[in-house]
Amino acid sequence: MDTRRNFLKKGALGVVASTLVGAPQALHAAITDKAAAKEDSFKLGMAGYSFLHFNLDESLAMMKKVDVHYLCIKDFHLPLNSTDEQIAAFHAKLKASGVTGYGVGPIYMKTKEEIDKAFDYAKRVGVNLLIGIPNHEDLPYVSEKAKEYDIHFAIHNHGPQDKLYPNATVVYNLVKDLDPRMGLCLDIGHNTRDGQNLINDINKYKDRIFDMHLKNVTAAKNEGTTCELDRGVIDVLAFVKTLRKIKYTGTCGLEYEKDMKDPLAGIAESIGYFRGICDGSR
Repeated sequence: MDTRRNFLKKGALGVVASTLVGAPQALHAAITDKAAAKEDSFKLGMAGYSFLHFNLDESLAMMKKVDVHYLCIKDFHLPLNSTDEQIAAFHAKLKASGVTGYGVGPIYMKTKEEIDKAFDYAKRVGVNLLIGIPNHEDLPYVSEKAKEYDIHFAIHNHGPQDKLYPNATVVYNLVKDLDPRMGLCLDIGHNTRDGQNLINDINKYKDRIFDMHLKNVTAAKNEGTTCELDRGVIDVLAFVKTLRKIKYTGTCGLEYEKDMKDPLAGIAESIGYFRGICDGSR
């Protein structure tokens, strides 16, 4: 295990080095035709919360440096009360940077009015994925809205300190009998912090996993904190193999919550490591 990890880490660090000197295409140029032919069905993206302390232009500049092209939109970049003109300008700015906004959220919603507002927002933004955190008693209403709007609604789990949705099992048990558009944005770090078996959960709940927040954590307990993807307790290689096994077609959005006022180095290391794992295990 140590030998494998050292090998993978050295490979990832080489990728990171090329990324940080402004050559994010170097890794892709090294992929063989055979590997390219086996391109994964899932996409690599960024969870907007990673850029909490940065405006949209700064966030897109960082995404360009690490060559990532999918963004889950947070409302601090595009407020819920944005006009149609503001939304169009937002999408134009993303397009100019080669970025696609594939979903919105997470959005907290404590009332039916807030649920209505969130679904209207997702529709006007033009995405079919809404990540949210509603109250348990409102889930049947959310299910009706998901069907009405034909939008997938993914509940985000937040670990042991979250009294509503600590892990994937809690979410699944609450949505399994609701509209099939009701599912899970699986935060793999928080699920691990809650002491859950990540690989088993992905296999069990695959049909209801619509999005994943990609991160690693320092320990599989409440005290665990976000760290670079190659430095935590989650076996990323096993995770990638499982995504392939279940034929996951959604996005893995890196949610980097360490050094949030200066995150680029950690983001680059994590992205490079994930790509190295994917490319090296085909």
